[in-house]
Amino acid sequence: MNDQAIRIDQKIQAMATRLSRSLDSNMRKSFLPDNTKELRRFNAAEAAELIGVSLDHLRKQFFNDKIDLEVETDSRGRRWYTAQQVDLARHAIAQDSRAKKFQYLVPARRSGERIQILSVANFKGGAGKTTTAIHLAQKFALDGYRVLAIDMDPQASLTTMFGFRPEIEFSETGTVYDAIRYDDPVSFREVVRKTYFHNLDLAPAGLILSEFETETAHALHNNIQPPFYQRLALCIAEVEADYDIVVIDCPPQLGFITLSALVASTGMIVTVVPSMLDVASMAQFLQLASSLMATIAEVGATPNWDFMKFLITRFEPNDGPQTQMAAFLRTMFGDDVLTRTFLKSSAVSDAGLTQQTLYEVSRTDFTRQTYDRAIESINGVGEEIEQLIQAAWGRKET
Repeated sequence: MNDQAIRIDQKIQAMATRLSRSLDSNMRKSFLPDNTKELRRFNAAEAAELIGVSLDHLRKQFFNDKIDLEVETDSRGRRWYTAQQVDLARHAIAQDSRAKKFQYLVPARRSGERIQILSVANFKGGAGKTTTAIHLAQKFALDGYRVLAIDMDPQASLTTMFGFRPEIEFSETGTVYDAIRYDDPVSFREVVRKTYFHNLDLAPAGLILSEFETETAHALHNNIQPPFYQRLALCIAEVEADYDIVVIDCPPQLGFITLSALVASTGMIVTVVPSMLDVASMAQFLQLASSLMATIAEVGATPNWDFMKFLITRFEPNDGPQTQMAAFLRTMFGDDVLTRTFLKSSAVSDAGLTQQTLYEVSRTDFTRQTYDRAIESINGVGEEIEQLIQAAWGRKET
């Protein structure tokens, strides 16, 4: 019996090694020549839309020398902007003294406005949690916010989407775990990494993060301070001045890791696929969350949220049962369900094959209708959540 167990263990290890090598080879092919991800450039129309001005206005800014940028120009004279150049152009337009009406284009939080920390959570896998988290983080960054993405899922899917190999690069160190662990934690700044995406940093995860779940039981028994529910919040406080928005990708279970994220948050997005099984799972999630949060509240750790919203994901408008279930959710929770939905799209899944998002791929890689429907969907979700953030900051211009 023992020999059989050893053989199975060796077989699993061999499978893991083979898969890891295959994934590594795939990444090298996808991100040549230096095996790292690089964000594509945006044409003038896309840049104008990201900034929030008309294409004609953007062109006039260049013509009148209001924007001093060496933007790449192709053989047909079309300008192509990096994300950083889009952001520089945004600031240049906003700072133009004769265009005060454009000052709102730079949305960074102002003095007195607290950092917005959004947890994207769900009790069940396959609900589009990580896909939602990375698209929101990138959307906010492209819109001019300073964003930190925190991967709190030991499966590290969010980290992988940023072009890292967590099972290789973060097998022992370099993850959020280093900053929240009980034994000799490091500064959170040592964990945060710059990414290829302008205005967007990452605190990565790895399988070792799961150790936090087992160690917390021991820490609670021995009253190790600070307690688990304060540790992530303290980490974020350390870098708070550097960011406007934090997006946390939570693991698909309600353990100590997720609870620490929820306590640290100012808002929560619960992703839900409009199917009976997923909605039933969400009901269990809400019941368990309520019980656990009540327990934490007894020790004075009640989270101070500005909002909690349900986001319908992987939605197929032509699917009758899904449409009925979406209507059921809206009847049950009313305004607590976001108006916009994240559609199920081949554009999203196809982009994911090369660890990319809708913001990273080119529209020409898909049929226009497919891409436009998908990008309009997630843009709408992002804009609706941005309005919630602006409202939390007490701003009138949303």
